[in-house]
This record gives sequence, structure tokens and C-alpha cells, in this order.
Amino acid sequence: MLQRLGYFGSYARGDWGVGSDVDLVAIVADAAEPVERRSLDWNLTTLPVPAEILVYTEMEWRALVSGGGRFAQTLAREVVWVAP
Repeated sequence: MLQRLGYFGSYARGDWGVGSDVDLVAIVADAAEPVERRSLDWNLTTLPVPAEILVYTEMEWRALVSGGGRFAQTLAREVVWVAP
């Protein structure tokens, strides 16, 4: 079950342009698939721009953000949460 949905990257920063895709992040209650396969369950082809999605459980998200790595810092700074 979806807990949160957000976007990051050029759309979140406001510097998108021709050819930009939208980078999405979804936080789900639980997941049976490994993190690298979860995006396959999401049909993003109906969106008006190309999109990529990262799907994490709440526990994985907390661990990622608290880990303090460069990617985690970018996500913590940029994600714009839109749902729920």
C-alpha cells in the first residue's frame, strides 16, 4: 500500500528542460520484491513525460535518509511530497 509519493531532481528544483524526465519516489508499507525490481510493478507510461521511480518501504527510506550518503542528502533536500 502506498504511504507517500514524491518527486525529486530537475522537476523539484525547477530547472527541468526539453528531454527531462521526472524522478519519483514511492514509500510503501511493505514489499515482496527486492528494491531493484519494484519499479517494474509501476506503469508510468501514461504520464505526460518520461518517468523513473524508486520504491522503498518506510524502514528502508528511514535507513537511507539517516545513512547520510550523498544520494540520501540529495533526496532529503529535494523530495517534494505530493501524496497522500
